[in-house]
Amino acid sequence: MRLPAEQRRRQLLDVACEVFAAGGFHTTAMDDVATAAGVTKPVLYQHFPSKRALFSELLEDIGRRLLDAFIEPVDAAASPRERVETGFTAYFRFVFDNGAAFRLIFGASVRNDPDFAVIADRVLDEAAQGVSAFIEIDGSDEHRLVLANALVGIAEATSRHALADPDASRDPEQLARWLSELAWFGLRGIRADEIAERTTGSLSGT
Repeated sequence: MRLPAEQRRRQLLDVACEVFAAGGFHTTAMDDVATAAGVTKPVLYQHFPSKRALFSELLEDIGRRLLDAFIEPVDAAASPRERVETGFTAYFRFVFDNGAAFRLIFGASVRNDPDFAVIADRVLDEAAQGVSAFIEIDGSDEHRLVLANALVGIAEATSRHALADPDASRDPEQLARWLSELAWFGLRGIRADEIAERTTGSLSGT
């Protein structure tokens, strides 16, 4: 069936995600993607001039979808505590609905290639920037960004565990409840630098 160009491009990206996640970048050929998508290789090349161009666009696409998946729900949440749990829930829901995409953007094929690693790192940076905007503490922008990177790291590590261990929970709401409790009470304990320094100084007798 002949699809409009944008629908065809979307289909090719979705198929390529599954194929690359299963075989890796280096061992997967454009023929493999074309066959899985049910198109000829010339049709595939009409949309993506090379395998590297396809893979790069795929990573960019995954990054956009991941950010859209949790930034908008968090922004709509009614309270700071709800933002934390909503953010984790949306993130885990995306991961478990798109396991191939998660494995692809955080996999070895990406980390072992400088060009692809730049894209993946940018996705993580943008995720942390997005999360930092919702962190309400009495601290600097840098302080919030450090904490946001920590939260992103917690979510990524938990997702890796859940996808790798067949006995691990893959319930987005349950994981979000567990981690949001840790994150929320941790964030509630954050103090401004000058307060923390005064407290540390008084305890040490200085």
